[in-house]
Amino acid sequence: MTRAVDLLKNKFGVSQLYKHDIKQDDEIILTIYWHPLTIAERESIQKKTGTDDTNDYALQMMIEKALDKDGAKLFQDGDKASLRREISASILEEIQIAMITVGADKEVKEAKADLKS
Repeated sequence: MTRAVDLLKNKFGVSQLYKHDIKQDDEIILTIYWHPLTIAERESIQKKTGTDDTNDYALQMMIEKALDKDGAKLFQDGDKASLRREISASILEEIQIAMITVGADKEVKEAKADLKS
């Protein structure tokens, strides 16, 4: 029987890689990849932002987690001000929501099925 921690690591661990395409008129403008957010990373981001502002937290999470297809960071901390002032909030929110919610329903159902077998 598979241990619970091993099942969770296999289905939801940091080795998972997700992606989201930013499109405009059916043209892919940018593809963003990321590994799932862990509790340790969430705590680190919260400490780094030093505020309870959810917008600041979500932006910092995106900056820290977003990768290109080769695994290199897409954004640097110095990009934060520019992202805040010069990019549509709806685009940033699209990325942030994708990072937080991607694959949860499908993978939770798969994991539940695995537990039953």
